[in-house]
Amino acid sequence: MPHLVTEVPGPRTREVVRRDRSVTSPSLPRAYPFAPRRGCGSVLEDVDGNLFLDFNAGIAVNSTGHAHPRVRRAVQEQAEELLHYSASDFFLPVYGETAQALARVAPMSGPVRVFLTNSGAEAVEGALKLVRHATGRSHVISFHGAFHGRTYGALSLTSSKAKYHTGFGPLVPDVHHVPFADPAKVAAGEPDEATFDALERLFRHDVDPRQVAAVFVEPIQGEGGYIVPGEGWLRRLRDLCDAAGILLVADEVQCGMGRTGRMWAVEHTGVEPDVLISAKGLASGLPLGAFLARAELMESWPAGTHGSTYGGSPLPCAAALATLAVIEEESLLDNAVERGEEVLAGLRELQRRHPDLVVDVRGVGLMIGLQLVSGAAAEALQQACFTRGLLVLEAGEDVVRMSPPLVVTAAEVRTALGVLAEALAEVAGTDAAGPA
Repeated sequence: MPHLVTEVPGPRTREVVRRDRSVTSPSLPRAYPFAPRRGCGSVLEDVDGNLFLDFNAGIAVNSTGHAHPRVRRAVQEQAEELLHYSASDFFLPVYGETAQALARVAPMSGPVRVFLTNSGAEAVEGALKLVRHATGRSHVISFHGAFHGRTYGALSLTSSKAKYHTGFGPLVPDVHHVPFADPAKVAAGEPDEATFDALERLFRHDVDPRQVAAVFVEPIQGEGGYIVPGEGWLRRLRDLCDAAGILLVADEVQCGMGRTGRMWAVEHTGVEPDVLISAKGLASGLPLGAFLARAELMESWPAGTHGSTYGGSPLPCAAALATLAVIEEESLLDNAVERGEEVLAGLRELQRRHPDLVVDVRGVGLMIGLQLVSGAAAEALQQACFTRGLLVLEAGEDVVRMSPPLVVTAAEVRTALGVLAEALAEVAGTDAAGPA
């Protein structure tokens, strides 16, 4: 693979697209006309029988690949026993087991408590409620380029695209945004003071830091462009929070669950968050999110202040327990490191071949971004890969992101790099290669 038996998109896919567009909400931002039918590992087959190599894993969701046998078996066994009972009102055993498993791998010292949700956005909403309740403070800080979800609290924290906010105001009040780490400064090894200068101005002119409940941060920014902060950036942020009694919330919806070669991306920094948010890869594709917090924070709110009818439902919990076992027992963290190094090395070679097209190659583990000279070039590369059977996805203004399943093989990496070489050569010969 890839193995294409029809034109892309094929006739059945075009029919799926036609039917879909006649009935679904036009708010859904489809990247390209791809209609998957079934998957295995890093391979997806569309409704026309074309085989694609999946280097976006459902936007970093299918952490153990498509239909991993241990995850599939766990879901099947759970489905034969119990499909649903609300853990919000009763003691669902698999809910407690999943919370215990997550607490065991939490990147915080000391006791940890866990709340399970249906999605990442819902976990962000819960974490936002928790930090305000626990601190008695209302203000929160997020970053330009951040994506935390599209529900109202999460949307208020999100700042990756203006269109996400347009037409939905007023948003949740007392939310402030400051610059994230600058990838150009990181690449050049130069001092990066923009974040801390902006925070100093914010605290001097707009809000007393003693009124700030929390800073929400992606340890590696996802939709904003797969941006990896420079060494020491997150430590400085942690120290600033500690000085003012501000909680640090690590949103690891995209960068967590082994994607960077450690269970949590924040572990690369030596920094402990007060709250950690997870979703996407947590249950290998089933809808499950979570927020983990130091026990004294979670214990600050009494029964009934937060709940969820479906959050932590039996099937996603069974999938999450199997996912954690697969990641740990099948050495997927090591595989993410090794395969990630191969992808980065291959992309840097392609950057040397196309210095006028590729601006930067960055990433950790299997969370890798290829920054191009323009948004038009990134869009063209995404489409050129798709028509060749490689699934990648744009991020930020001009980045193509790669987040393959953690089970991706060395042979699949070589294949993907070959396809990317062909696609980059095509883009280099088009108008899209120039600045927008």
